[in-house]
Amino acid sequence: MAYDLLIKNGHIVDGSGMPTFRGDIAIRNGIIAEIGKLNVIATRTIDADGLAVAPGFIDTHCHYDAQVTWDPLCTFSCYHGATTVIIGNCSLALAPVRHGAGERLAEFLSYVETIPMEVLRTVNINWETISEYMAVLDKRLGVNVGNLIGHTAVRHYVMGNESQGRIATVAEIEAMRSIVRNGILAGALGLSVSRNKGHYDPQGVRIPALWADEKEIFALGDVLAELGTGVIQSGAGTEVELRNGMMTRLAEATGRQVVYNNLKQSVKNPDLWKTHMALVDETVKSGVRANPMCTPHSHITRFTMHNSQVFRAAPTWHPITVATDQEKLRAYQDPEVRKRLHKEVVEWTEEIPGAAIDRRWYEYIFVEKTVLPKNKCLQGKSIRQVAEARGQGIIDAFLDLVVEENLDTVFFLGASNTEKEIMTKILNYPNAYIGLSDGGAHVQFHGGYGYSSLLLGYWVRQQGIMSLEQAVRRLTFDSASVFGIYDRGLLRPGLAADIVVFDPDTIRSLPEEPVYDFPAGAWRMKELADGVHFTIVNGQVLLEDGRHTGALPGRIMRNSLYRERRGHT
Repeated sequence: MAYDLLIKNGHIVDGSGMPTFRGDIAIRNGIIAEIGKLNVIATRTIDADGLAVAPGFIDTHCHYDAQVTWDPLCTFSCYHGATTVIIGNCSLALAPVRHGAGERLAEFLSYVETIPMEVLRTVNINWETISEYMAVLDKRLGVNVGNLIGHTAVRHYVMGNESQGRIATVAEIEAMRSIVRNGILAGALGLSVSRNKGHYDPQGVRIPALWADEKEIFALGDVLAELGTGVIQSGAGTEVELRNGMMTRLAEATGRQVVYNNLKQSVKNPDLWKTHMALVDETVKSGVRANPMCTPHSHITRFTMHNSQVFRAAPTWHPITVATDQEKLRAYQDPEVRKRLHKEVVEWTEEIPGAAIDRRWYEYIFVEKTVLPKNKCLQGKSIRQVAEARGQGIIDAFLDLVVEENLDTVFFLGASNTEKEIMTKILNYPNAYIGLSDGGAHVQFHGGYGYSSLLLGYWVRQQGIMSLEQAVRRLTFDSASVFGIYDRGLLRPGLAADIVVFDPDTIRSLPEEPVYDFPAGAWRMKELADGVHFTIVNGQVLLEDGRHTGALPGRIMRNSLYRERRGHT
């Protein structure tokens, strides 16, 4: 009997961490049928001689919740070998949603994840429940999509505008529990919450999830405990874990896997990663599953003052960041505005909850590219150095340059994951999971899609910090297991044929570039890969040498309870 697809002569890196071996893979009906030295007939044969053949990567932290409705490939994750993406992270989702409330729900996603509202307004929100949203997506997918139930969406559905302003009543919490229960029964992979104090809506009010107390969060998590399935994801879980062990307590109370953002080396607090690791070690020793995510990306944020996130938590700066360019320029020239900014972020007279900058921000923000030739001498200087060179205060020097160059000056902030020795320890730390591409978010700042190509190309091939087999396991089996996707992440007969074929000698992320391919004529950052030859989803070739074949073989990923109740279909 002929097979649908045969991959010949590949170096099989099967996702288990075991040694690579030469062999062939035969696929039928979207399932791996045989692995070994095969003498069989197939409708199509791919010669993978000299190439690595691995399970498709699981991109575990994405925000394609809106983008997937017009872009079934969830570009550009799949160009880097991702065959499954997880959306609905950090409490942000587009379901459930009441009739007429779609734009309001989209505002939370837009401002937190910096996706232009003119783009999100083009989405036809023709669903209400989580189940209906999943059904809409399942009709047209290129990659597989797993979704988490977003606490912000659930809270807004139940409490409306009051979801931003007070704790929930017992009745409201029970209504939220019912929504979570129905979502899990519909197959959602879990629940996402947030403790990120810097997550606001465009009006400067914290998103609904941040108004919840622990009682509410634990009550929602308890639904997963009752049903015996699902993962709990938390945005900004590190702060509360370090402060009072909330992530560990949540995992212990529910018995569910908790994953949270994130383990990193921070310029602001150089030794925090050591404290964090020690805490996680104790949690693991106690048999509790509360684990941070980490990323191979160095967090060097590039921005202009046309659209800057880094200052948005400051009370005076926040409304300016969402104003028009002309309003920004007027504000930045206003002496009274400058006085208030100096008081808030230079004198730092009061704490700024959720601030992306710290008290020495002007030492870590640098001028990368100027517009005017006379200012070229400032390139590479910190804001403090610019102020010293000009004989001005921090705010005056910074904003004079911004106004003088009509908001076009490019700055960069070196924030985290910049030290090789520390990154080697973090990326090899077995109690943290690699992910955090943030695909679909911050679309006009950075891509992030290429975290897997960065790990395999830079950290494995160039720096040699781990073996190829270990890196592939981190991107596949580990990630699939954490999120309950048990039929993927390994190359084994009987499992789904999600496969990436790549050249370990050339794989890398290509430079980012702007592309105008979003709805409403909006632009975003494009990040492609070199060395990824085939992305195969459910046995069908989705991408071949960076070109979409036209196939749409993706499916909604559903939890083990849903699959068991329906006979594993």
